[in-house]
Amino acid sequence: MNIQNSELILNPDGSIYHLNLRPEHIATDIIFVGDQDRVDKVTQHFDSIEFTTQKREFKTSTGYYKGKRLSVISTGIGPDNIDIVINELDALVNIDLETRQVKEKHTALHITRIGTSGSLQHDIPVDSFLLSSHSLDINGMLHAYQIEDISNPEIEEAFVAHTQWSSKKAYPIIIENSKELETKLFSEQTYKGITATAGGFYGPQGRVLRLPLQDPNINKKIDSFNYNGNRITNLEMETSAIYGLSKLLGHHACSMNAILANRAIGTFSANPKQLVEKLIIYTLDKLVE
Repeated sequence: MNIQNSELILNPDGSIYHLNLRPEHIATDIIFVGDQDRVDKVTQHFDSIEFTTQKREFKTSTGYYKGKRLSVISTGIGPDNIDIVINELDALVNIDLETRQVKEKHTALHITRIGTSGSLQHDIPVDSFLLSSHSLDINGMLHAYQIEDISNPEIEEAFVAHTQWSSKKAYPIIIENSKELETKLFSEQTYKGITATAGGFYGPQGRVLRLPLQDPNINKKIDSFNYNGNRITNLEMETSAIYGLSKLLGHHACSMNAILANRAIGTFSANPKQLVEKLIIYTLDKLVE
């Protein structure tokens, strides 16, 4: 059956609704950044740029770095935006936009996130790089999909027991990264751990301004969780959605984090722009090795 117009929305020029992209505009190797201004900070290192567009917070540039075709896309903040970006990218490569039929041959994208994050552990310092071996979804967006095949029940159950997780919240999900991409990106320069993905910046990440939290001790419980040596090392707002949707749709994903803050000891990077620039160059070089 054809996918209905209301489900797969296209712009008058045939591009997909939110991203404003057609299939020829993207590479199969894609870098995600949150901030649209960071797209240019990545592509300034490219040898050439063949295409650029922007609609809302979604900016895309495609070009070549050391001979490799790459696209860089800004996703904005949060798992809801990731739901838009990954579903629309998948549609570009795995749905015929003219016939509105799923293609017989599946195309797998390779998605690398370059993001910023705060460390939850004393021994993962500010100004370091961290690769997310897994992501802990504590925001609930993925529960809209059939997730049984991508979850890790043993770790999830241990986390629920350790934190006394409230039944009023979405049940936590643990999703692994793409080992293929991890092999490319990991080195002695990087730490590795479970990245927790929250659905907001303040209460969902345990910050208190004027509103009391449902569980004022949740961050301490998260920080102290350890399952067979796997710790929750950092907290941000995108990685679990990237990992979950990528696995469900047959794509590869890995998240690289510039650690700007250490919430365990209350420190923040003296030069965050320089750190992000270092991570950009590190990631680009690893992707073309």
